[in-house]
Amino acid sequence: MASRDTTTLCLFDVDGTLTASRKEILPEIERFLEQLKERVVVGLVGGSDQKKIVEQMGGHEEETLNKFDYVFSENGLVAYKHGKLIAKEDIIKYMGDDKLQMFINYALGYMSKLRIPVKRGTFIEFRNGMINVCPVGRSCSQAERDQFAEYDKVHHIREAFVEDLRKQFPDLGLSYSIGGQISFDVFPDGWDKRYCLRHLENEGFKTIHFFGDKTMPGGNDHEIYEDPRTIGHKVTSPEDTRKQCHAMFFNLNK
Repeated sequence: MASRDTTTLCLFDVDGTLTASRKEILPEIERFLEQLKERVVVGLVGGSDQKKIVEQMGGHEEETLNKFDYVFSENGLVAYKHGKLIAKEDIIKYMGDDKLQMFINYALGYMSKLRIPVKRGTFIEFRNGMINVCPVGRSCSQAERDQFAEYDKVHHIREAFVEDLRKQFPDLGLSYSIGGQISFDVFPDGWDKRYCLRHLENEGFKTIHFFGDKTMPGGNDHEIYEDPRTIGHKVTSPEDTRKQCHAMFFNLNK
């Protein structure tokens, strides 16, 4: 067996890259990641909070945090290395409650006027380093999630919402990132997935491969995919991720 290359990191988005959107990881993908970790260093970076990432990785927090060399939730605003917390950022300290309330009140008002197939609950989810805005409501069922995703492809609800917020709050220094099926994230400029790279600057990596599905402009993988510090790989599904990694690290074509 080839020795492990500790100068190469494979950094994976979660939703759409290692799992179907908000679904649990499949056993074959889990086995593949275990095999990959024998070859290179492996990390996760997701826009979701740690609880959701853990659920998608099987539901056991301690096991998930120790299974991967790095786990970056909320784009790396909450950062773990070898199961230990190494950094945590807070959007409240950065922005202050007055600006946050102004933004949240406007967003809720905007959503109150939307006419979409269904609305459920939890339209604003407050996280450590970002706000997640969800027009359909995060408590929707999987069927309702899929229904909104198809509706959004045609009517561009999230895209129009983000454009309106940009015009309404040009001076708050906020970035917007559309990811997954039903929501978008709002965070201070520079707090996209590139944020996690600051935790890796002095870790001795010669190469950082990033794998993500939302790599187009406006997608929540775009900035880190295009960043010169990474080699970006666009994937279309967890199986596509597995195939691309196998071709790169297991020499299947030789």
